[in-house]
Order: sequence, then C-alpha cells, then structure tokens
Amino acid sequence: MPIRKYKPTTNGRRGMSTLVNTEITTSNPLKSLLKTKKKSGGRNNQGKITVRHIGGGAKRKYRVIDFKRNKFNIPGRVISIEYDPNRNSNIALIAYKDGEKRYILAPKNLEVNAIIISGEDVDIQIGNALPLAKIPVGTVVHNIELRPGKGGSLCRSAGSSAQILGREDKYVMVRLQSGETRKILGTCMATIGEVGNEDFELVKIGKAGRKRHMGIKPTNRGSVMNPNDHPHGGGEGRTPVGRKSPMTPWGKPALGYKTRKNKKASSKLIVSRKKK
Repeated sequence: MPIRKYKPTTNGRRGMSTLVNTEITTSNPLKSLLKTKKKSGGRNNQGKITVRHIGGGAKRKYRVIDFKRNKFNIPGRVISIEYDPNRNSNIALIAYKDGEKRYILAPKNLEVNAIIISGEDVDIQIGNALPLAKIPVGTVVHNIELRPGKGGSLCRSAGSSAQILGREDKYVMVRLQSGETRKILGTCMATIGEVGNEDFELVKIGKAGRKRHMGIKPTNRGSVMNPNDHPHGGGEGRTPVGRKSPMTPWGKPALGYKTRKNKKASSKLIVSRKKK
C-alpha cells in the first residue's frame, strides 16, 4: 500500500502523510457484527482519571472480531476487506458455508473470494488457522493463543508476525518480532501469514488536530511542571532531572523498573528475552 504525501500548503499539511489503502473493498460494515462503544475519557467507575491523555475523538463502533477461529472444518469465503477504527490492521468479513458471518484480522495478501478454513489437518495457506503443533517449522504465523480456547493474544497489530522455530515435548518454540523466544502449548491456535496493513507505521500524523480525532489528548513534559505535580518539576529555567533516572509522576523509575506481577507461570516459558 503506497503512502500519500501532501504539498506543504499549510503548516498542518507539511510532513503529513496518509495510507492509500487499496486493499479495502467496502466502507459499509456488517450491522449485525457492530456494537456500541462508549468513551471512558480515561476514567474508572468512580469518575477518577486512571489513564491519562484520553478524551474526545471521533465516534466509532466496535467490530466483533473472531480471535478464537473455532469454526472447525467449515470453509469460509472472504466477502470483503474493511477498515476498522479500533485497530491499526484491516479486517476481513468471512461468510461460512453454514450461513454464519464473522470478522477476522486480515492477513497480508488475503484476497476477496479466497477460501479459508480452521482445523487440525488443513492446508498451510494464508488465513487458515490450526494448532501450533500441526504447523511446519519456519512458518510465519499471527493471532497466536497463549491458552487453548482463549483466543489469539499475540501478533495482532498491523505488520506483526512470529515464526515457528521447533518443538519440545508438548510445547512449540516461537520467536516473536521483539526478539523474544518463548514456548507455547502445541494445542494453541494460530493463523498462517502475517497481519496486513504493514505500512501503517510509516504514516506521519502531521498536526495536533489529527491526534485529537483519534481521542488522544496532549502530553505535558514533567520538566515544565511544578515540583508538587511531578518529580522533574521546579527549578529556575531549564534544569536537569536531578535524579539517578527519570521518574513517573508518582515517583517510580520510568526506565527499567519491573512492573510484571503474578505471571511467574508465563515467565517460565520464556527461553530468551527480547533484544535490547
């Protein structure tokens, strides 16, 4: 997909770029697979802001995505490739032979009218889903489950994928794009191919208003705040951080501080950590 650049007719246009998404075949989503999505403004049920810099933005409806791919041994035909405002990858509408329709993440090079299927003994073709133990070594996959039946939780963003490295007892060795190598149960499902819309990361926002349309509010640096608002704040003029490492607004180290909790079982399956 090519990137469209604009002439610098205004300051906002200077440096701005957009995706010319030639894959998308329709702009009308299937109404039965839409759900209303309320805006939180980053607030919890008490009205307190728990996630900063969220608010406003264009209205959007949630598309119900089939991450589980549990329509086993029922072939489905790709009806359309569609835009999804809730994620950076495109989605594909699948019509199965029994009459049901579902959305899935659109893999790279998946075309309209292609036939896809899920199951244990299906062909290794783009869009097909099968257990990791049944996928040959070296195959590129996405939408990988971490627990059987839970639904895909790894490699779901635009352009992401993982590679099957080998098998060890009931586990399959998978190398993620971060460089991390980990074991995953062979009964977990994965989809063949990599997620499409890989040029998404090349888009330049160009102006602040476009970021507000996305529902993202401005972020202030800690160094321009007062000391009662941020550990970096205060001082005359521009002053350095004044600590061993940068801090969060709540006084915790912002770099290299481990926040992972209650995931010892999952951590044991990591063979090598991601590259620094």
